[in-house]
Amino acid sequence: MELIDRINALYQQRFLKNASRIEKLPQSGSDRVYFRIFDNDKTVIATYNINVQENDTFITFTSHFKSKGLPVPEIYTMDDSHTIYLQEDLGKISLIDELESKGKCPEVYELYKKSLQALAKFQILGDAGLDYNLCLTAREFGKEAILSDLLYFKYYFLDTLKQPYDKQALLNDFEALAVFLRQSRFKYFMFRDFQSRNIIVNNGEVYFIDYQGGMKGSMQYDAASLLWQARAQLSDEWKSSLLNDYFGYASELLSHDVDKELFINQYKGFVLIRLLQVLGAYGFRGLFERKAQFLTSIPLALRNLKWFVENRLIGIDLPEFDRMLKIIVSDEVIEQFECIQADETTPLVVEVNSFSYKKGLPSDDSDNGGGFIFDCRGILNPGRFDEYKKLSGLDKPVQDFLEQKTKMNTFLNSVFDLIDISVENYLERGFKNLQINFGCTGGQHRSVFAAEQTARHLRNKYKLKVLANHSNRQNWVK
Repeated sequence: MELIDRINALYQQRFLKNASRIEKLPQSGSDRVYFRIFDNDKTVIATYNINVQENDTFITFTSHFKSKGLPVPEIYTMDDSHTIYLQEDLGKISLIDELESKGKCPEVYELYKKSLQALAKFQILGDAGLDYNLCLTAREFGKEAILSDLLYFKYYFLDTLKQPYDKQALLNDFEALAVFLRQSRFKYFMFRDFQSRNIIVNNGEVYFIDYQGGMKGSMQYDAASLLWQARAQLSDEWKSSLLNDYFGYASELLSHDVDKELFINQYKGFVLIRLLQVLGAYGFRGLFERKAQFLTSIPLALRNLKWFVENRLIGIDLPEFDRMLKIIVSDEVIEQFECIQADETTPLVVEVNSFSYKKGLPSDDSDNGGGFIFDCRGILNPGRFDEYKKLSGLDKPVQDFLEQKTKMNTFLNSVFDLIDISVENYLERGFKNLQINFGCTGGQHRSVFAAEQTARHLRNKYKLKVLANHSNRQNWVK
């Protein structure tokens, strides 16, 4: 059965009726695929993941946390293969959405406070009775796990810079830092990826998702993950105040006196580890897997690290490591990853067209002429199916079909790699025009979708003025 059919069958089995529609949600860094199931006013989230162990861990952890009264979704059911499960839809708005839409206002600050208060409960109350044998990697974020994060950073980011360094001296510093942080006295459940996109906001309350990678570990790591998230760009004032709030929440829940100076000093070390782990992840997803959204996040992460390197001390001598960090956060290195962007004086206008090969190529009346022509006819055509014939690439059902049942996303990633080279060159040289064309048989489905996605990519990445035209619109099947 097709994946959508399998999801609908599971929904029907659990709720005794068919869904009215199922929409694929945008995919993030993981291999899990999420869908929102609609049934009148009710919605449910379906997750598809071939990693059965990860699914089983998430569901068992969720059951445990739910029994402790912690803010996690309800799991409704799982299929026999343990690759699809249905869970409560907590909503569409994450904490990062609230921050980006409302800015750093008192309302958003209160949501961060609520998140940290809930985190302290999640860590301390959730730790009691949790079966850590279910952890996906290490049972504890100890020396080996810390070294793994540092080596992840080394291989997937540091070594790509091709900067000379004393490898053995750096490994010795890694070892010393791991031993220092292993001595943390505040080990409870560690979320591991506690960032604002994993916090859902619903009616002023916060809920947590994606904690299946958790393990026993230092509380401060999760606080560092949230407060130092590169995309959030929280001010130092907010970070300091929220950390103080978090310490207060944790102190109330712990059954023993807490040394605040020790707590804060260890927190600084985990800030550094988290910043480096994130750079390793961005390097892997961006530099190796060529995913644009991660490439554009690297400069933000580097500037985050730069501020930390220039303003924080962790109380341990790491000479080669410190030397390398200063190189990494230099303006020269950061500029390597910063994408040139248009402003109000930029002359470049990009024209993105869809067309039908039966009707001929779009004309180009610009001074320099030329540009790109991409053939979409190698992608499965939605127009072959009756339910899509009267729709176009502007319609959601067609978009879902192309994203879920074809290689369109792989095709477009390759397109973006090619056109970005020319766009950046044209921006630097002050060119005025660039034309990008997508053709298919009828100029209605595949080429239209590809043109719209490309226009969005260029607007988001380069802030360019982009004109999207669909030359065969008048001939679309009605």
